[in-house]
Amino acid sequence: MVVALGIAAGATMMPVTGHAQAIRRQLDSILDVPPFNRQLWGVALVDEQGKLLYGRNEDRLFIPASNTKLLATTVASALFSPDWTVKTSLYANGQQVNGVLEGDLVLYGRGDPTFSNRCYDLDTMKTGACDRDIFARFRTMALALKARGISSVSGDLVGDGSYFDPQMVHPGWENYDLSWWYAAPVSGLFLNDNSVDFTWGPGPAAGTPAVFSISPQLGDFTFENRTKTESGGSDNLDVYRDLASMRIRAEGDVALTSHGGTESVSMPDPNLFAARALRVALAEAGIAVLGTTRSTVDSNDYRVIRSQPALAEVESRPLRDWIFPILNTSQNTFAEYLVKQLGRIFGKGGSWDEGISVERRFLIDSVKIDSTQFNVQDGSGLASNNLVSPLAFTQMIRFIRHHPNWATFAAGFPHSGQPGSLRTRFIRTPLEGRVWAKTGSISRVNTLSGFFETTSGRRYYFSVQANHHTLPTRLILGQIDSVVVAMGKLVDRRH
Repeated sequence: MVVALGIAAGATMMPVTGHAQAIRRQLDSILDVPPFNRQLWGVALVDEQGKLLYGRNEDRLFIPASNTKLLATTVASALFSPDWTVKTSLYANGQQVNGVLEGDLVLYGRGDPTFSNRCYDLDTMKTGACDRDIFARFRTMALALKARGISSVSGDLVGDGSYFDPQMVHPGWENYDLSWWYAAPVSGLFLNDNSVDFTWGPGPAAGTPAVFSISPQLGDFTFENRTKTESGGSDNLDVYRDLASMRIRAEGDVALTSHGGTESVSMPDPNLFAARALRVALAEAGIAVLGTTRSTVDSNDYRVIRSQPALAEVESRPLRDWIFPILNTSQNTFAEYLVKQLGRIFGKGGSWDEGISVERRFLIDSVKIDSTQFNVQDGSGLASNNLVSPLAFTQMIRFIRHHPNWATFAAGFPHSGQPGSLRTRFIRTPLEGRVWAKTGSISRVNTLSGFFETTSGRRYYFSVQANHHTLPTRLILGQIDSVVVAMGKLVDRRH
């Protein structure tokens, strides 16, 4: 264990000069003004050499919320090639006889989260930037089977998610969250964020139910519409899935003048979910499956046939595209898949424990972060027992900013004024367009960690973490931004 007294390795205290005292006084005055003086603040500001220019509880542990994603993306960007990919394969548990596959057809996933309907670049018009059809690669595999002369499968269609460990839900996540897309299960297979999208709008008249469209609709759940359209008022509608079941219901009211919205509900078995989507693609290609659709997470079930050549395979998007939604729009499930991949490729297996262990060793050994400065449990920050100090964040961001694979990380790192989580922040301030940072938000927690560049061209790294507050999100975000803007003004005066 690396133990440091006072501050983390790689950061040195700034001498107490007149300007240093001025920085401390002015930033303290922002943090201590009521009502913001009631919460816990963790703040670190360092320069390009790692010198600590300002700190408040800089080496103490704070709940980082989605700033947790910086750990997995920093480590993965450094360890993986930007072009690293994984394959999803179809295997036969039987022989092909006169166009019939006699046995089970096995869909084996290796943890590809890019079976998604999303864009992977700020320029959404760029060729190949967006995937709009979540069935596209399933259709590719179905057509490959068709080309082999297969017209039917006598056995079952099996979604095999055993590439990762069987634990699909993190034990640190709250039960309430498990119904929603942001806490979707994590397994070897993936489809549409392992969630179903319920897009809703008002009914044709007051008193009628809200109108829903559902995607993808694979016939694997029951849905009750308990909603009502109201002539006035505002929307108050939610969609719920009963825990550990496939019963989904919508409740509440929607205004007749509403523009509607979308709620995304997690599916408890992503392996079965993906297999059902493949079954749709097979039917479209004219391939009948006579057995049922089922799933497995037992790595021994089809171990022998996975050593044989695949009937069909498709490749994931490269790692750099995995990083983009994790950082740019803070997609939780991608982050969790990335952690399990770290464990599978660089550790002893595809589990949260192994992935976090790989992260921890890299951050201590390569980034030189004090081992007492962080303790994380998942990849996304959804678990409330994640803890990271402000100094640790400044060290890892400085590290990846100077790493040869910086471009992998940079493509998704939110930039003020650009599409992403900083699109509307720091506008009309001296730091407009000069801040790159990751946001974080869970109950009573808001965080921001990254770097800014001053008008003089110098770069400074910061982490601002607000814990245990009861203030409206708008107010606390404004105060965090005020701290960062003040940092920019104060350091610019040094030169």
